Amino acid sequence: MTKIISVNAGSSSLKFQLFDMPSETVLTSGNAERIGLEEGIFTIKVNGEKHVQNLPIPDHAVAVDLLLKALVDYKVVESLDEIKGAGHRIVQGGDYFKESALVDEDVVNKVEELAPLAPLHNPAHLIGYRAFKAALPEISHVFVFDTAFHQTMEPESFLYPLPYEWYTDYKVRKYGAHGTSHQYISQRTAELMGKDIKDTKIITCHLGNGASISAVDGGVCVNTSMGLTPLGGIMMGTRCGDIDPAVAVYMARQAGMTPDELDTAFNKKSGMLGISGISSDARDIEKAYHEGNERAILTLKLYVNRVINMIGGYVMQLGHVDAISFTAGLGENDAHLRGLILDAMKECLGLSINSELNAQIHGKEAKISNDDSKVDVYVVPTNEELVIARDTYRILGF
Repeated sequence: MTKIISVNAGSSSLKFQLFDMPSETVLTSGNAERIGLEEGIFTIKVNGEKHVQNLPIPDHAVAVDLLLKALVDYKVVESLDEIKGAGHRIVQGGDYFKESALVDEDVVNKVEELAPLAPLHNPAHLIGYRAFKAALPEISHVFVFDTAFHQTMEPESFLYPLPYEWYTDYKVRKYGAHGTSHQYISQRTAELMGKDIKDTKIITCHLGNGASISAVDGGVCVNTSMGLTPLGGIMMGTRCGDIDPAVAVYMARQAGMTPDELDTAFNKKSGMLGISGISSDARDIEKAYHEGNERAILTLKLYVNRVINMIGGYVMQLGHVDAISFTAGLGENDAHLRGLILDAMKECLGLSINSELNAQIHGKEAKISNDDSKVDVYVVPTNEELVIARDTYRILGF
């Protein structure tokens, strides 16, 4: 058996899972939060029991040291030598990477070069990678890119109708995100349907604080909603999604907003937060919705409208759809919002939903459509860390 660690490093966090491969057994999982702040939180789950420490975690190197020490202290491993490889989530791989890659200096340089397309993510991923490389210098590392799964899109799906030189000179195009999630969900949905994925047309809905929708034809992504950056696509927790680009020019002229101020507004003050004025958390908006708050009601109506318009376009592109799958925080747990989305598509797609079952499903696999539904509908919890472990195990050739 080979132990592989899957790592997802953010600017102030580090999530991990340790797998025994190829059995795909999860040996432990956890995260370090509030890295760089006065008091951090380190959590590790072993044998179903959660252990939490509140202590300063000044940087990612300290977070990695805490993690590795905990693996030995809680006897997850007898020795760190048992860990044979590390897989790291990287949000933006541009058009350099059509699949996961063994890390070398050239790969690191390309990820750094692409940082302007994912300024909150790529630099943080590299910090996490370097911390693990320093702590475990003998093992090999693999980068698993959120964008790789979407590199199968044709130019008519990934290009913007802008001056062509913007694409050739500056790489302005749609890259998408959440690729590991869409890859896992489409594969798992096909398995639940009892079909070879090559014989399926599936729309995957990764609905969380960040959200994206993908059209997957025969296991191959043909379109996805996020764009040049994770700002594009459907409405999200704090991100606006697709808007008329003239909004930026108009607000710059009318309100004197700078590019940085516009970037902050679009990324951090829009979406559910911007429309509701309540919160970016759908649970807060849901509560206000049921209390009759008009802006909360409007927020969910707007969200549903954006989602069904994206799905509708993908149905046209695919020709037909065999299944729609929901995943991520809202997709897995928000039965009310799922119900609103499905109800809005019911007539067009011939959906027949088991409403009682849908209301009961929170964070677990289930088929929530009835047998007479023309399209199967599933809830499938995502497992990006498993995709990372699988790719790492495969590429390192164990």
